[in-house]
Amino acid sequence: MTRLKKIVTAACFIVLSAAAHADDLDKVKQSGRLTFALTGKYPPFSFIDAAGQLQGFDVDIGSQIAKKIGVQAVPVTTAWDGIVGGLLAGKYHAIIGSMAITDERLRAVDFTQPYYRSGAQLFVPKGSGVEGIDQLNGKVLGVTLGETYEAWLRKNHPEVQIKTYKGLPDILIDLQNRRIDGFVTDKIAGILTIRDKQINAKPVGALLYPEKIGIAVRKDSPRLREAIDAALGEIVRDGAYGDMSRKWLGTDVR
Repeated sequence: MTRLKKIVTAACFIVLSAAAHADDLDKVKQSGRLTFALTGKYPPFSFIDAAGQLQGFDVDIGSQIAKKIGVQAVPVTTAWDGIVGGLLAGKYHAIIGSMAITDERLRAVDFTQPYYRSGAQLFVPKGSGVEGIDQLNGKVLGVTLGETYEAWLRKNHPEVQIKTYKGLPDILIDLQNRRIDGFVTDKIAGILTIRDKQINAKPVGALLYPEKIGIAVRKDSPRLREAIDAALGEIVRDGAYGDMSRKWLGTDVR
């Protein structure tokens, strides 16, 4: 290979490498679309309504963020247990799906500032007499596959049997049919879902642990993370965040 060809080849390699690792904000701006993942099975944060439309707090948050960035919002529904893998594979630009910020996840992705706070809560059927998780030795608890609750329960309460599901609606079906003795999910999501769907269940005990919920992006996209953080700040200041939070959650959950 001649010296000139080597220089040209090296230059092409640099250009292609830079393009491959371009900050996702550039891709968002160029395409005019912000794609973000959620399950669509986590009411009232994301769910499919009676008309077949994707709705919820996370959906609206993503739409408002895209609006502030100046692009179209494109939500993508996917299974929770593969949602981080999809982000790393470039299937979408972000995860706006009520994802808790954890040390393990921070090794794989970056997070924005928290956009709400909640925590892990135990729910049991009304009238069960259970007042805390210590009374569930040998009992079956439902959790969504891939959520932090599953790993926490396996580590801290190995005496409890775990049954995993694709989403909260499936958990509630099994609870009503007495196939499980309770479930663990986000406190806000659980309380609102059992209220809206008139499920015969209740939260018991204190939070199993608190959680900060953030928006995940790839680690090579700091400018996209900064743009989303800036957009979050704007929708808080202009009142849009409070309106969405009260609409879906009944209170301001910041």
